[in-house]
Amino acid sequence: MSRFDSYFLMKPSDVVEYAREKLDFFAPDSILEGKEIGDGNINYIFRVWDTKSGKSVIIKQAGHTARISDAFVLSTDRTRIEAEILQLEHDLAPGLVPLVYKYDDVMSTCCMEDLSDHVIMRAALIQHQKFPRFADDISTFMVNTLLLTTDVVLDHKKKKAMVKSFINPELCEISEDLVYTEPFNNYNNRNIVFPPNQEWVEQEIYNDEQLLLEVAKLKFEFLTHAQSLIHGDLHTGSIFIKTDSTKVIDPEFAFYGPMGYDIGNVVANMIFAWANADATMSDTTEKADYIGWVEKTIVEVVDLFIKKFNIAWQKNVTEVLAKVPGFQEWYLQTVLSDTAAVTGMELSRRIVGLAQVKDITTIADEKARLRAERICLLSAKRFIMARETYKSGAEFLKTLKDVAATL
Repeated sequence: MSRFDSYFLMKPSDVVEYAREKLDFFAPDSILEGKEIGDGNINYIFRVWDTKSGKSVIIKQAGHTARISDAFVLSTDRTRIEAEILQLEHDLAPGLVPLVYKYDDVMSTCCMEDLSDHVIMRAALIQHQKFPRFADDISTFMVNTLLLTTDVVLDHKKKKAMVKSFINPELCEISEDLVYTEPFNNYNNRNIVFPPNQEWVEQEIYNDEQLLLEVAKLKFEFLTHAQSLIHGDLHTGSIFIKTDSTKVIDPEFAFYGPMGYDIGNVVANMIFAWANADATMSDTTEKADYIGWVEKTIVEVVDLFIKKFNIAWQKNVTEVLAKVPGFQEWYLQTVLSDTAAVTGMELSRRIVGLAQVKDITTIADEKARLRAERICLLSAKRFIMARETYKSGAEFLKTLKDVAATL
């Protein structure tokens, strides 16, 4: 009997033995080594490699609680969801996700392609690296995985079966708390706020009754709008990248929700990259060049999504009433409205909430960080409050630049 026939949380030495026994991947005479490489909030990630051939694999294991806090008790079914989502995303958007080699429901592992020749996008953006094809890649990924899993394309019974298969209550609860509730009221008393900004946050965020009303509306839209099979955590820490390749990882938060949730996360995290560069780059010429690329990317992410969405709509929509004149335009505008709202929600929760981002927390100069945070939070409020007015990438960028000009 194998010791991997019952669940336990593995260490690197266990993972090496597991890979040798459970994976048809390495040669029998391989000399294997393993290392934990994960630094995320939820799961444990290991790399196993053959020292002779260099061949390698990533093994991701789910624990019964989140790494960020034992307060988050989670179902290990999220590993099944991740494995199945990655395989589906590979079919819908080939080349934009890692290959899955094996899912093990006993050990709650997903074994997948090693992307060590890529880098985590957030880390690269903090180093002010540019990726010219990112906007094209991520807009293709989002159109293909989002629009093609909606009721306007799928048989309605098939779509409902997918909603059932990918229901994800524990991970959704994290988003409901950390994205849609706590950043605006700290009701669990665990928000992290940069101390010099504490009083300002209380006044501008916690005590803004109009903002709280709009956030309440958005939370209930998130709870009830099973529009599309969304990634659910599509930020720059969930993207491996190099100049000629983009790979989206970590879809364990996936479920049926509003497609603007994914798009807004991408836009918000590019705004974090903008804020970091604005606060930390000293060479005027280099700063202007890099920020110019980030701004161009923000605009293109939205505009390319719109362009490709409209093409894919005409090619793939099957629902009869979705073909009524004017419906396509109305539907797309609801997506853009959700995108603006989520851009604001993500900007808020990464500045005020429990799960922050290094783009902001690594800004060493206190005044520069204070300004960066306020740019993000004031932009967030505009995105949320005026969400129904956004129709193009230029309008998203204008909000950011208008706010920055006031600080």
